[in-house]
Amino acid sequence: MICDAERMSDGCVLLLRDPPGVLGKRLRDSAETVVIGGGCVGVSLAYHLAKAGQKDVVLLEKSELTAGSTWHAAGLTTYYHPGINLKKIHYYSIKLFEQLEAETGQAVGFHQPGSIRLASTPVRVNELKYQMTRTHWHPTPQFLIGPEKIQQLFPLLNMDKVLAGLYNPGDGHIDPYSLTMALAAGARMYGAQIYYPAPVTGLTPTADGRWDVQTPHGTIRANRIVNATGFWARELGQMIGFQHPTIPVHHQYVVTATVPEVKALEAELPVIRDLEGSYYLRQERDGLLFGPYEKEEKMKLQDSWIRDGVPPGFGKELFESDLDRIMDHVERAMEMVPVLKNADIINIVSGPITYTPDLLPMIGPHQGARNYWTAIGFGYGIIHSGGVGKFLSDWIVSGEPPYDLIECDPNRYAHWTSVPHLCAKARESYGFNNVVGYPKEERFAGRPTNRVSGVYELLKDRCSMGFHAGWEQPHYFHKPGDDSGYKPSFRRTNWFGLVGRECKLVMEGVGVIDLSPFGKFNVKGEDSHRLLDRLFANTLPKVGQTNISHMLTPRGRVYAEVTVTQTAPGEFLLITGSGSELHDLRWIEHEAADGGYHVSVSNVTDELGVLGVAGPKSRMVLQKLTDEDMSDTAFRFLHCRSMQLAGRHTHTHTHTTFISSQVFFFLVFQMNCDTNPLEAGLDYFIKLNKPAEFIGKQALLEIKAQGLSRRLAFLTLDTDDIDPEGNETVWHNGEVVGNTTSGSYSYTAQQSLAFSYLPLHLTHAGQKVEVELLGQKYPATVTQEPLVLTEPTRTHLHEKQPAATV
Repeated sequence: MICDAERMSDGCVLLLRDPPGVLGKRLRDSAETVVIGGGCVGVSLAYHLAKAGQKDVVLLEKSELTAGSTWHAAGLTTYYHPGINLKKIHYYSIKLFEQLEAETGQAVGFHQPGSIRLASTPVRVNELKYQMTRTHWHPTPQFLIGPEKIQQLFPLLNMDKVLAGLYNPGDGHIDPYSLTMALAAGARMYGAQIYYPAPVTGLTPTADGRWDVQTPHGTIRANRIVNATGFWARELGQMIGFQHPTIPVHHQYVVTATVPEVKALEAELPVIRDLEGSYYLRQERDGLLFGPYEKEEKMKLQDSWIRDGVPPGFGKELFESDLDRIMDHVERAMEMVPVLKNADIINIVSGPITYTPDLLPMIGPHQGARNYWTAIGFGYGIIHSGGVGKFLSDWIVSGEPPYDLIECDPNRYAHWTSVPHLCAKARESYGFNNVVGYPKEERFAGRPTNRVSGVYELLKDRCSMGFHAGWEQPHYFHKPGDDSGYKPSFRRTNWFGLVGRECKLVMEGVGVIDLSPFGKFNVKGEDSHRLLDRLFANTLPKVGQTNISHMLTPRGRVYAEVTVTQTAPGEFLLITGSGSELHDLRWIEHEAADGGYHVSVSNVTDELGVLGVAGPKSRMVLQKLTDEDMSDTAFRFLHCRSMQLAGRHTHTHTHTTFISSQVFFFLVFQMNCDTNPLEAGLDYFIKLNKPAEFIGKQALLEIKAQGLSRRLAFLTLDTDDIDPEGNETVWHNGEVVGNTTSGSYSYTAQQSLAFSYLPLHLTHAGQKVEVELLGQKYPATVTQEPLVLTEPTRTHLHEKQPAATV
């Protein structure tokens, strides 16, 4: 309830409170980890670190626990998430919430009536089938149900438009305040110290990678700090030179008085999410609570906080409500749940929640500052709190992430994430909360950024551009008369034939591919060999040569795949995927700093453009632009050379580094922190006998000695107008046996292909399995790869053939 308040110029409602009290206990001088921020996420991390046995865990809260976004949240909890490993975050949170009261003695107000996502169009039904395909291989309880079952679970629904539902038993809602207090009780029980009011007034890095955390009550020397400050995250980051791309969004929900029809029910109603209406609705005591997500043109950002900062004293306050802004959704809710028409509204809550450009949080260590971690940008902090606390705790304690969550890596953003881009994307993401989640989705707000390659202007009107780490990159080209434009679908769509045309041209002739978004680093110095030998499981290439190498975690998981070229003695060019640029750079910098290596590591991604010239006529094309010998014998596969290219009409010369390579990367979806290189079939690139003790070597030796339980298999599929893309469920004899990691249509082989992790006994050539696509199981066969030989292999086989006799 808002009382004793004054309205501020920016529309906020600010409570007039007494000055904050004294701390009440002496601040510690040092800590292993200082968590900054006492919302549900920060308190969860303190709880998990202390429970894991870490000593000297300190949490600092500037005012009181739950201040910010936690205290006014609607508290929804769900197993569902379209992301593959974010399902693990949700799953862990719910399992934690179920037992937290018994563990801590603190009630949490957890209700588990289940939830239903409603589909009222055929496209929405396909979306639900698509999500079921991606869930069957997870432990998440999730079911596709029909109208009769939906009506049984939620008898107050108007079923006129309802076609199907996605049902998650065990979903529900929790009281955010009680949850946070229970986590705080658990944190204290395991030895963590929680201080408030204790605002952080300064952060100073020390030469050995630690931090001096200044507060009005004294300074704490911390081995690491974690920014978990919610909508204050940007301000805290600015203390050390970061401009975190987070922005507060006005989110409203409406609470009704008692509804007689609700009160008369024998069991609590499940939470519903009307995807077409773009709102959620749940039971609140004997009434209802529902919250909409407005379209981007109607939603409201608190962008003044980006410019001026959060108003001093704002913590447990709300914005002024605006029912008119959400009336379209209110009317949709009344149509779907008719008892709302006669319900009295007793409260409209309008509070700030934090958004990032893509709606996903920023979780993990941050590149550019040693031992600085973030847990910020949570649009759904309640359901993320338990799982994220556990995820980060495991990472901090063990030195590596427990599983892959690169989509939430804080380093996916960089200098190109300007304030206008942030605002445009946050508007788009909020409005896209309940849009159809198609595969290969593109979103166009805030584009282009300042990160465009030298060929962007030449190509932008001739192709469909994709967005990669701030870059615009051609996805496919179109000609006059082609059916072009963005037309997403769960099946083959307008780009299918156009991409096929390009594949034919490249396979039979030559094509040029803009690969500028690749992350590119220079490593040099007296310890460059020693550092890279420690980081990579492969041997280092000789001067003028290139290879594929992998950085592994201590447990022997694949952290990154990198193309390594030694351009000069002791100087290396590293090339990695666009989406992992700063993710990989941070890992390299961390090892260089902690190991005391004398090296220079520089990010040259924006300075170096990359064009891939591919196809059997590629050497012929390049030969016309240079006097260098571009033949296969003179410029061999996986070799590197610096040369001059002459412009045909301009008579200009460009100094260019060429790498002769058939492919830059193995399909990266097959390997990440969830997999080891042996089960991914990367044995060729892993040199267990090299003298250097590379990271993960001992773990791999143990894995090899114990033997594998699964292996990556190559599948051919018999499909119709649909193709796999990865993360589909694989079946055998009616049982789930694995999942695909990637897939697509092969225009050369003229059929759908996929990679899949399967139990060893199902990985021999000829083995029959089934791959689930949109609710249907398609026959698949384990196949000896590759179906198409690379150019060096074809050349080698041709040379081995005996000469023809006359």
